[in-house]
Amino acid sequence: MKYIVAIIQPDRMNDVLERLEEKEIHLVTVTSVMGRGRQKGVSTVYRSHKEAGSLLRKMKIEVAVNDEYVNPTIDAIVEGGRTGSVGDGKIFILDLKECVRIRTGETGAIAIG
Repeated sequence: MKYIVAIIQPDRMNDVLERLEEKEIHLVTVTSVMGRGRQKGVSTVYRSHKEAGSLLRKMKIEVAVNDEYVNPTIDAIVEGGRTGSVGDGKIFILDLKECVRIRTGETGAIAIG
């Protein structure tokens, strides 16, 4: 089991979600976040609004998957999130020690869904 965390541009969110859906990855958590990377928070214009100089708007996607879904998940995020410009984002893959479905008490790979 893996826990995948991706930071992407806000305007790429719908494309990423569509690609995940195509690969039958439905269980995702999405959070609006702010941060900076190599561009060091250089101001950009996003949907006609100038962003703050030190932190830029980003979207964080979190997905817990069984091992056979790791590569399809990464592929979907890259396909949907890539523009070829600095600031496209990052994907982090972490080992997931355990998962528990609260409703049933199931644990492990079956609890992910």
